[in-house]
Amino acid sequence: MSLPSPAWTAVIPLRAGSKGLPSKNIRPLAGKPLYRHAVDQALAAGAARVVITTDMPEVLWAELPTQVTLVERPVELAGDNVPMAPVLQHALQTADVHGGVVLLQATSPLRRPADIEEALRVFAGGYFELVMSVTEADRGVLKWGTLRGNRFQPLSDPAHCFANRQSLPAVVRPNGAIYVLDADWFVARGSFVSERIGVLQMPAERSLDIDSLEDFERCEALLKQNSS
Repeated sequence: MSLPSPAWTAVIPLRAGSKGLPSKNIRPLAGKPLYRHAVDQALAAGAARVVITTDMPEVLWAELPTQVTLVERPVELAGDNVPMAPVLQHALQTADVHGGVVLLQATSPLRRPADIEEALRVFAGGYFELVMSVTEADRGVLKWGTLRGNRFQPLSDPAHCFANRQSLPAVVRPNGAIYVLDADWFVARGSFVSERIGVLQMPAERSLDIDSLEDFERCEALLKQNSS
């Protein structure tokens, strides 16, 4: 069931280059190209429009639903080391997007439309400038630190470095599957950084991000298992 909220736009970034698994974004996964899972999830969750920003000819020439707008990504935004912020900013400005935006990484195909809807509900509360999906992580990272010369600088509370792992507070990490924000807010800032970030927690089994052939095969097995 689609979320009864103002119209929103899904943005799906697709880059041709991939060192871990070449052409992974268009590689067939459970019967359709990997990126089409993100498109279909967005439409199933109620997206009024889907914007794909890509430098891939196979996508730019593909037959896609009428709700899809294609933005050809310039070469300077398609390199290995280009961060997501300028890519998203370019897509929003080029496609003249305003209002609510949901950024969906194609490499997170185990996300469900219901996850997108729930993230939108959190964002609709009006308090958070950004809502992102997270999953539980090893709380042992609270024992870690950085080096300042030869001095240890704890990442968080220094007491955590000497506590039993079981007594440490729960830790989550971004899983890259869903980001919800306002288009005009993001274009003005050009950054995801905010003091007001809300979260949608997703289970580990739906938080796998595809970076290798092993990841791809694992996702495909899980998708087939869930559909049987």
